[in-house]
Amino acid sequence: MGAGRLDTAGASWSVLLRTAPSSLQPARLHSWACSSFSCKSQGSLAVVVAGSARPSTCCHPAGRGPRLPKVYCIISCIGCFGLFSKILDEVEKRHQISVAVIYPFMQGLREAAFPAPGKTVTLKSFIPDSGTEFISLTRPLDSHLEHVDFRSLLRCLRFEQILQIFASAVLERRIIFLAEDLSTLSQCIHAAAALLYPFSWAHTYIPVVPESLLDTVCCPTPFMVGVQMRFQQQVMDSPMEEVLLVNLCEGTFLMSVGDEKDILPPKLQDDILESLGQGINEFETASEQLNEHVSGPFVQFFVKTVGHYASYIKREANGQGRFQERAFYKALTSKTNRRFVKKFVKTQLFSLFIQEAEKSKHPPAGYFQQKILEYEEQKKQKKSREKTVK
Repeated sequence: MGAGRLDTAGASWSVLLRTAPSSLQPARLHSWACSSFSCKSQGSLAVVVAGSARPSTCCHPAGRGPRLPKVYCIISCIGCFGLFSKILDEVEKRHQISVAVIYPFMQGLREAAFPAPGKTVTLKSFIPDSGTEFISLTRPLDSHLEHVDFRSLLRCLRFEQILQIFASAVLERRIIFLAEDLSTLSQCIHAAAALLYPFSWAHTYIPVVPESLLDTVCCPTPFMVGVQMRFQQQVMDSPMEEVLLVNLCEGTFLMSVGDEKDILPPKLQDDILESLGQGINEFETASEQLNEHVSGPFVQFFVKTVGHYASYIKREANGQGRFQERAFYKALTSKTNRRFVKKFVKTQLFSLFIQEAEKSKHPPAGYFQQKILEYEEQKKQKKSREKTVK
């Protein structure tokens, strides 16, 4: 999942409850749910009661103490993990009383508007023997680091290697991660995708590829996938086009295009590496601060290269924006930055971002916009100091 800039303000929840076959294997839960629920609309939500005692990572075990042979699973196109976890807690609490008590709560969800970023919806729900409760569900203003943990990625790879993976992802290339452990695969690929914020990976994205889908690595289109180490030889024997193959167990690149170190402007690469190395040991046990420390230099990279995008969206009389691509990249004074941006504006990453910006009359509030404003203020102060010296 990517960074997620979907607003969905005012959209309603689509809420369904179904029971999966008791014979369903955990690995098949997601495909069963996707085929059983219509989740095409923004903000759609499905709560699945699945007959499996071993829930996959997207599921929420039902019941405290001895585990019941059921799990609850939310399927959504929006990555609001904290909000969804609270919903699952409420569903679980009602499940312990009676499944029938879940339905009024879900009906309340159905009738409530899906919260816009930074907004809260409050549901009124009655629970037998407890009375009426008011439940507040808040959607974070910016959730780009929610459910992200960079520790696995840092344990497996050096900063320079992470930077090359980032560079490959920015130009939407094919990237394969290999690891023994499923959680390592999932955490590392999710962390790599999170580095693209405020942009969202829009191509094939499979944190753990099942054996039946290993042919995915032969696709000529961009992908970011994770494969268990036991399939390494099968992957390497596949007729793949140019690909970056990352061995997370050994911390090495088994295959690469060869130009990964030259994709990003050299000065900005140095800035990222310097920022990453500063005080990194202080954050070993504090994942939230570590996440901000790791993500920050990459966000700053985009601020410096494309943070001026809003000034090059010209509005027509009807309010529709038109992006002035040529003027946008020519505004960059650095030749190396301009060379990079000329390539980057042709990617799906940038195109989708600009399409959303063209629809909105004002830049979306959030962490990226905050960093743009801070950077612009720093430049103004620097110019002011230079004038004073002269």
